[in-house]
Amino acid sequence: MKVAVLPNLDKRGSADMVEKLGVILKNEEIEAFLPENIQMENFKPLPEEQLYKTADVIITIGGDGTIIRYAKRAALDNKPVLGINAGRMGYLADIEQNELGLISKLKTGEYVVEKRMMLSVSVCENGRKLSEYNALNDAVITSGFISRIIDISASVGRDTISYRADGLIISTPTGSTAYSMSAGGPVIDPLTQNMCITPICSHSLSAKPILLGAENTVRLRAFSKKRADIYLTVDGRKVCNIRPYTTVYIKKSGQCAKLLRLNDRSFYKTLSVKFKDGRSV
Repeated sequence: MKVAVLPNLDKRGSADMVEKLGVILKNEEIEAFLPENIQMENFKPLPEEQLYKTADVIITIGGDGTIIRYAKRAALDNKPVLGINAGRMGYLADIEQNELGLISKLKTGEYVVEKRMMLSVSVCENGRKLSEYNALNDAVITSGFISRIIDISASVGRDTISYRADGLIISTPTGSTAYSMSAGGPVIDPLTQNMCITPICSHSLSAKPILLGAENTVRLRAFSKKRADIYLTVDGRKVCNIRPYTTVYIKKSGQCAKLLRLNDRSFYKTLSVKFKDGRSV
């Protein structure tokens, strides 16, 4: 077996974890690779793009943002990702820093691979597609100003719902425990296939989250009467400005992210443990 380790070295303690992981992988006789800009014992260097084609499993070390970034890239080569938590919450991570011994399960095949639905997000103007993105968590339209209400229309088929709100979130089941949940959206089993529309601070008593089947396409348009800047954010990264003539199309992606699980913790157990441990003290 071959594994590629992609660490976020900005995270505290992640470099030490890479070294410990290298020893474990060597003892298990698992061939290990690192990006060529990181030199460490027990690892072979490769250009990052080549890692995805060479490795059987991608191991990330970092927080949820690190896992999301590499899981989306690994999906292009149909490779599973195992997340080791070096962040604060690490909700998507399967292994904590004190559980590196579970790595031996890679060689014995004692693991499952979860397929996570992603969204395809297309930005169009005047009938022309300008850009397209994959989202593992969510796509969000918001104003660039705090507490500046914008007008957003969300259309599904022939039906349109109009919102006056700080923004609108379209989330996957995986993303239901991220921004959407903070905005009052439901927690959704990550192995289901659907999308959730969640308004952010809606100026309405009746605006509630809406759960849609994955076969739907959502069309979004937004404008501001006060000419505030409006942005589209995909998985926490601002990708473009939204103008009155911009249409954003969101549907189920043809690709899926694969998360490898060595732990036997259920989704509901993880939900309980992570959000309890994530509280400030």
